Amino acid sequence: MDSNVMVMMASALVTGLGAIPVLFIRNISHRRMDAILAYTAGVMMAASTYGLIPASLKLTNLYILAFGVLAGALLLNMLEYFIPHTDMDHQRVDITLSSQSWMLIMAMTLHNIPEGLSVGASLASEIESLGLVVALSMALQNAPEGFLVAIFLVNQRVSKPTAITFAMATGIMECLAGFAGLYLVQIALFLVPYGLAFAAGAMLFIVYKELIPESHGHGYERLATFSFLLGLLSMIGLVEWFR
Repeated sequence: MDSNVMVMMASALVTGLGAIPVLFIRNISHRRMDAILAYTAGVMMAASTYGLIPASLKLTNLYILAFGVLAGALLLNMLEYFIPHTDMDHQRVDITLSSQSWMLIMAMTLHNIPEGLSVGASLASEIESLGLVVALSMALQNAPEGFLVAIFLVNQRVSKPTAITFAMATGIMECLAGFAGLYLVQIALFLVPYGLAFAAGAMLFIVYKELIPESHGHGYERLATFSFLLGLLSMIGLVEWFR
């Protein structure tokens, strides 16, 4: 198998691997859930501001970056209107999956499309080390993303295998988009800076609109704040370690 294909598939499938730890988690308290959400928010914040945005700026200018970031945030904002928000802790007993979780799953799936496109096109380009840097950035953020999707579903009493399956499905979309980028590099390479910025905007929307407010709603704001900082530093440390 071509090395570029292997790297691309590994980067995307890390999403499913990131969801596996939910198998070993029991009785998720508000305190623990808030810490997990805040840590994940920190990782996604670092992935956006330290990975995706700088990578986009290297390939384009501030105007395209701003367009992509705003487009990613606006799309998720529109998505929320089609999937009305409900409180996870006050939903009707007959609802299997809250609309908030559906929005999170769809948001992760949608923003994985430009991510996969960016990885595939970057790997197929002749720009030195760009492909590996982009693939690594995506892989490092995909693990907590998969865990986030799975932990949300488990918290809603969805079976753990089903939760992991949903998380893996979001990663499969990135893999498919990666193949498109890999084999349509001449077209996709032009879209890479837009895709990176779009993915950053989508993640920042999730961080500020969903994760941070949710992690500060049960009286554990200080714990959540330090968990956020730990996630931020963990992501930056991993990127620096593998550079």
